[in-house]
Amino acid sequence: MKFIFSLALKNLFRYKRRTLITAFAIAVGLMMYIIVDSMLMGAEQESVRNLKWYETSSARIYRQGYWDERLQYPVDKAIKDPSKVLASLEKNGWKATPRTVFSADMILYSDDFGEDGNLPVLVTAIDPEKDNQVFHFADTLAEGRFLKPGDENGILLGSWLAEDIGAKVGYWVTLVTRGNGGFYEAMDMQVVGILNCPNPNVNRTLLMMDIKSANEHLGMEGSVTELDVFIPDNKEIDKATQDIGTIVTSVDGQLETYSWRDLAKDYLAIAEAKRGGSSTILFLVFLIAAVGISNTMLMAMYERIRELGMMRALGMSDKQIRWAFLIEAGGIGLIGSLVGVLLGILGNIYLVNIGINYGSMLRDIDVGYRIQNILRGAWSFRSIIVAFVSGIVLSMMVAWIPTRRALHMDIPSCLRHQ
Repeated sequence: MKFIFSLALKNLFRYKRRTLITAFAIAVGLMMYIIVDSMLMGAEQESVRNLKWYETSSARIYRQGYWDERLQYPVDKAIKDPSKVLASLEKNGWKATPRTVFSADMILYSDDFGEDGNLPVLVTAIDPEKDNQVFHFADTLAEGRFLKPGDENGILLGSWLAEDIGAKVGYWVTLVTRGNGGFYEAMDMQVVGILNCPNPNVNRTLLMMDIKSANEHLGMEGSVTELDVFIPDNKEIDKATQDIGTIVTSVDGQLETYSWRDLAKDYLAIAEAKRGGSSTILFLVFLIAAVGISNTMLMAMYERIRELGMMRALGMSDKQIRWAFLIEAGGIGLIGSLVGVLLGILGNIYLVNIGINYGSMLRDIDVGYRIQNILRGAWSFRSIIVAFVSGIVLSMMVAWIPTRRALHMDIPSCLRHQ
């Protein structure tokens, strides 16, 4: 066996050009596999983070009956005494914030916008002091200022929404909505800040105001439509949601708790479909790499059938010859795998830390992922190990085919092979 290893090693360096070409084909295929897998995984991880940070929170508490009518954003099905629930959650170590969400018509005036108009909007009333314990909107301020407690006339807009309607800090709008009880209410509001949120779905529609101001205008009498809770990433989401549900129902038996997975079922369904498509893309990338490796290895092996015949004529057994060729192919695969994994890691360092800016493409289309500008990769050591092992195994498997065929030929046929 020592002789066979020595022979295989000598052949690796004897056919340097062929070894380098074959190893390069393996390296490129494995590098692309690692990079594509990193980009797809990074898109999914960042989407989940942006969902929880800007859209759903980790868990949400509603009053019974609200969930079935949630698409209508009813303000009459509200949590009556949120302060007690919040105090109980904080006592048990959970950070939470109250919110009131309602639909309205936003009226634009020609004095600021150049022409009169109106459009339907979704308004989110927040507690400026507590909201940043759960969400991260205060970190996304692009222009103006953030809301202050008791801000009677101030509103915040998402940067894409502001760009679409031509809004700037200082512009005035009127929000017309129905309050708790069915009465109509008009609120004159001034844009005090513009937020550039990393979640494109939120950035296209974001409109925020102070919850105390909304409470007075809508006649909520201190009630809110939802309580949003932050759950650390190191906690199991379903168990944490169940624990939170137990706490809030002990305070008010008419409350229900939902995890972000319940709130984002549409996204998760899309993500599952995309995951199937991503697996297909990865399989195709791997298949292309396999074809390249196979083609190069087959050519290299068929070119050496005469050499194989000579080795048989000199007295080497079929088993020894087969192992010599397989070890040589494995050596080529090892070189290609090492280079491919190294290139993949170097490319992934750039993807993870800097990423690729797709902002111009994602501005006007919805690709399903909650990514606005920068697509970053993610580390997957499992994929790196799979790529490394596959490069070696695939090379040896491909070398088996021509070697097996040549060993079925008699020695004269091998020596006459062109």
